[in-house]
Amino acid sequence: MTHAETPTPPADLAAVERFARAVGDNVARVLVGKEGVTRLTLAGILTGGHILLEDAPGTGKTMLARALAASLGLTFRRVQFTPDLLPSDVTGVSVYRPATGAFEFVPGPIFTGLLLADEINRATPKTQSALLEAMGEGQVTESGVTHRLPQPFVVIATQNPVEHEGTYRLPEAQLDRFLLKLSVGYPSLDEEVQMLGRLQGAHPIDTLGPVAGPQDLLAARAAVKAVRVSDELRRYAAALTARTRNHPQVALGGGPRASLALQGVAQALAALDGRAFVVPDDIKAAAPAVLAHRLSLRIEARLAGTPPESVVGDILRAEPVPADPAQAAGAL
Repeated sequence: MTHAETPTPPADLAAVERFARAVGDNVARVLVGKEGVTRLTLAGILTGGHILLEDAPGTGKTMLARALAASLGLTFRRVQFTPDLLPSDVTGVSVYRPATGAFEFVPGPIFTGLLLADEINRATPKTQSALLEAMGEGQVTESGVTHRLPQPFVVIATQNPVEHEGTYRLPEAQLDRFLLKLSVGYPSLDEEVQMLGRLQGAHPIDTLGPVAGPQDLLAARAAVKAVRVSDELRRYAAALTARTRNHPQVALGGGPRASLALQGVAQALAALDGRAFVVPDDIKAAAPAVLAHRLSLRIEARLAGTPPESVVGDILRAEPVPADPAQAAGAL
């Protein structure tokens, strides 16, 4: 069977496509010309992952997070990460209540649907690590008691790639917890002119309402997990990750979590297109945002100014793509 003869996608995947289109159109009311990064961010959220946005100030990182939270009907909290921020300022703290003679846990801002960790690299490693359990396990442990976080739970963190004074580099273990690392990017001249006209009056974020709810997101996540991935494409995803471990410019490559992320984001991208199966282009589209931040380059490559994204590009060109995409997608 060819792609032209591929059967109509199941009703739940058609619903995912409508869901994604509605959310993307709603976000576009606030962000001009950012359909690509919105699509990848939404794919990450549909995979159940967390997103790291790295870009210069004023490019719309915070606005993207706010617009997605509003569009998805998620509660939104923003924490400005600073050197004096304590872990309990994020996770919460137990407070003694004299009236009851007992300690009561007061939840921190992490107990929300979407947490914006703004300038995450300005906080100390101890505070940064307070996010690890929440991001990995969906829970917070305080004074030996575990508290489950609401679901869905999404962390979108931001950092400035240029100004490094007074910052603390995110350790590899924490970088690995972010499913995707993305850049919003500057708008084109025409997009910037359009933005100026649109924001001359009231900002559209102030009136942006939900086009979906948390239950819709959870249902979409379940549908994404059902997207088919052939054995050939699983091998392709794993081979791309394996090449990061053997590349001459890489000191430390991606682990199995990177392969899982490649597969999951590829499934989400297929679902966003209304397809019930993954094709190689889905994995290729996911690879730079999934793999680049997981690579630790050798000192020679860093001194030469080699960006990790170019290494991922080398790997994509070097790894043979499954010969028959239709068969590899399970569409035959």
